[in-house]
Amino acid sequence: MKIVALSDIHRNYEKAKDILRKEQECDLIVICGDITTHGHREEAKKALEDFIQNGKPILAISGNMDSKEIDGVIEEMGCSINGKGVIIEEVGFWGVPAGPLSLLHTPYELSEEEIYKIAEKGWKDVERARIKVMVSHAPPYNTKLDKIFLGKHVGSESIRKFVLTHSPDVLICGHIHEARGKDVLGKTQMVNCGPAAHGYYAKVEISGTIKIENCGR
Repeated sequence: MKIVALSDIHRNYEKAKDILRKEQECDLIVICGDITTHGHREEAKKALEDFIQNGKPILAISGNMDSKEIDGVIEEMGCSINGKGVIIEEVGFWGVPAGPLSLLHTPYELSEEEIYKIAEKGWKDVERARIKVMVSHAPPYNTKLDKIFLGKHVGSESIRKFVLTHSPDVLICGHIHEARGKDVLGKTQMVNCGPAAHGYYAKVEISGTIKIENCGR
């Protein structure tokens, strides 16, 4: 299975479509949130409709710069893994939307307790899957994937705790634009896709082994 993962599109839909046109051989598209920036229903719906025209299955969550309203749009479009899981060819995917509470008070933030509950809820849908892929907008706390320019770690403590407790095979995330890259936490291979708004994305290939690659620019 070849997966193309995008995060932090932030209304730059042409850049996202350029990525998808370039990666026509993928089997699945995963969107890790921030489709919009303070966007509304119709904007998110139009963006997803355009992505769906690419002809590949899409799984998506919303990010901290989206809103709970965008959760509903993703659900209506049949793409949502917000707090739930799906199994495709023995690979289970489930998602955790939004971001942790912050001083920035962005549109869609959740407490660490809420984040953990959502992660557990989706996990139950994919427990029988051979390979488990967690999709989170926020990266886990205190990793290479959540460090801002000032050197501070700003990821989710609940995502970190969940990964160390449940050991998903893969974690795909975004949110912290400058922390694009790969890391390992416990037994879990992880990737921060980087901002699709600037042409960055990630590829995950699952066969006998798991191969993860940061791409773009």
